[in-house]
Amino acid sequence: MAHRLNTNKQFMVGNGILAFAVIFVVVIFVYMSLRLDKKKDEDRNFIETYTITLTKGFVGDSLSLMINDSVLVNKKITEEPFSIDVKRFAEQSALLIVDNETEKLSLFELSERGGTYRFEKENEEVKQLSQK
Repeated sequence: MAHRLNTNKQFMVGNGILAFAVIFVVVIFVYMSLRLDKKKDEDRNFIETYTITLTKGFVGDSLSLMINDSVLVNKKITEEPFSIDVKRFAEQSALLIVDNETEKLSLFELSERGGTYRFEKENEEVKQLSQK
């Protein structure tokens, strides 16, 4: 009998080599995309600023003002209006006003375009006033 070719074995070896080649290409593209995203995030700077003003009802309260997870102010408010300017540093931002004595939290979403935000406290509730 003549020498037979084992076509099934050749087919399986070919498919295995092709599968490893596809996995290798996918790994290279994922690595390149992650590296590109990291460079893009490092170079990102924002020019917008937020002006946060506490207008009425906060005198004598011990407050913490935070944007996302960054503490901006942690002190007792002694005068009104209390104002602070903050440069935008994240893609999306939220302002947290925490009363340190009661641990009551007030959460406000901030615009991507920056702006002036005014707040007043009435009956232990913090309210956002309309923007100018």
